[in-house]
Amino acid sequence: MLLRHRRPVLAISGVAVLLALGACAGLPGAQLPSAQLPAATAVPGVSSAPPAAAATAVDTSTWATKWGPLSAADRELIAKVRLATLWEMTMAQQATTRASTARVRKISVEIAAQHHVLDEKGLALAAKLKVQLPIKPTDLQQEWMDDISSRSGKQYDSTFVKWLRLAHGQIFALIGAVRGSTQNTLVRRFSEEANAAVLNHQRLLESTGLANPDAFPSPPAA
Repeated sequence: MLLRHRRPVLAISGVAVLLALGACAGLPGAQLPSAQLPAATAVPGVSSAPPAAAATAVDTSTWATKWGPLSAADRELIAKVRLATLWEMTMAQQATTRASTARVRKISVEIAAQHHVLDEKGLALAAKLKVQLPIKPTDLQQEWMDDISSRSGKQYDSTFVKWLRLAHGQIFALIGAVRGSTQNTLVRRFSEEANAAVLNHQRLLESTGLANPDAFPSPPAA
């Protein structure tokens, strides 16, 4: 999820979209330490060029696959879900021990486990479709991680909820746009799984009672 600062609110980079989907489903799984995150074998970025092709500044190509055309937006979604795991899973694992309230610790276990499951699916999908993936969080995501880690007590809890709630809210539009536009059957299924996980995480974060106004993105223009 590549987001840019705009006061404390951020705007989505990449594909400009206003669509957002809603679906509720939990994903099973067990919490793993950060060191056990599956390793990516590519360079950082939000989209990639096909194998054996020279990388371009902005890749807008569509690739032919046996599961249907794979658009630049499809590849961006796969990469941004990976980016989400790289920082959100790490911080959720940290919050299981550092959060000051039992509720935040409890939802952090669920969020970390569900990110692990979603990440495994994303890695398998990227390998099948030959999509390169990021290997580290963006600079902005690292700022959020540092901000959360620098806090303690109730400030830790509220900062954790704020940044994860904001980031999850921003990716909804991209998920919805890709689900509505993709002609690739594998990406369509993955977008539904990502949507279910993101919506579930939103509800878990909001259940803490710590989702203050600055944890919400600006509403889309009419």
